[in-house]
Amino acid sequence: MKLVLASNNAKKLKELDAILAPLGWELVPQGQLGVAEAAEPHCTFVENALTKARHAARQTGLPALADDSGLCVDAFGGAPGVQSARYAGEPRSDARNNAKLLAELGALGEGAPRSAHFVSLIVFVRHADDPQPIIAEGEWHGEILSAARGDDGFGYDPLFYLRDLDRTAAELDAAEKNRRSHRGQALARLVERLQARR
Repeated sequence: MKLVLASNNAKKLKELDAILAPLGWELVPQGQLGVAEAAEPHCTFVENALTKARHAARQTGLPALADDSGLCVDAFGGAPGVQSARYAGEPRSDARNNAKLLAELGALGEGAPRSAHFVSLIVFVRHADDPQPIIAEGEWHGEILSAARGDDGFGYDPLFYLRDLDRTAAELDAAEKNRRSHRGQALARLVERLQARR
């Protein structure tokens, strides 16, 4: 089955494709089909993911998959949340986002909680007006380090510390990250529901 991915993020495509390809599903990034990014005006992951999926499906006539994900830091009441990719403004920059996160956590002082979790909301629509989209969610809990570690991953991965592994998300190989991550969890749930619908 060919699906349009409502994203042009090459690293996100690689993660999703690694999980979906064995099932015979081909993900095509929307940019290859001439689809511009949809606006993401909402304050929740699920509303943004649904908006992106419907937009991609409407523009291409294909079933669509969209992921809206981000980092929620407890000390910030869940921020940066849906603004994670643009936390430090435009143009998007992982390095600037990480620097801003560290500066703002540092400003809270030594005793501030550093707990955080990644959230992934994945939405699948059969067509733009699908009345029953499949929605799957995953969460990955950890804490924010005071300095980056690791060279793999993207986004906030070098700062996201997993105490049980004594590693950051950027120190995991791709297969292990896909098994454990918020996106991996959400995709596993999505796949279960898609297979049940067949």
